[in-house]
Amino acid sequence: MLDSGHPLRSVLRWQVVATMLLAVVGAWLVGLHGAISALLGGAVAVAGGLVFACLATPPKTQSRDPGLAWEGLGRILKAEGAKVLVIVTLLGLVLATYKEVVIVGFIGTFIVAVIIFSMAIFLRNPAQLDAGKQNVD
Repeated sequence: MLDSGHPLRSVLRWQVVATMLLAVVGAWLVGLHGAISALLGGAVAVAGGLVFACLATPPKTQSRDPGLAWEGLGRILKAEGAKVLVIVTLLGLVLATYKEVVIVGFIGTFIVAVIIFSMAIFLRNPAQLDAGKQNVD
């Protein structure tokens, strides 16, 4: 389940799996609305993660230009801002339109999925790490 070449892809998979598991728990504890609420909570976090992954993905160039570091930082900050905007919008949309929402299932699954997404920082691409060792003298 770990995709060593794409940490964000791995984390998005983990989010989906956790969402499905929590939806089953929600269905068992509360019923249909518990499952739907958990699915919506996870879907909000996954949508934000997808927006981040799409906007933060670097171009395919392998240049060592220091200016690209600033571009990369700017790209990541814009992606994070877009992710927050999407998440806040979707949270408001669900809470405004789905009257039978089970708040504990919805917010709980959302929080779990967001925490899982934050774990992407701990995943590394082994190929990039090996390449970096070769460039060190």
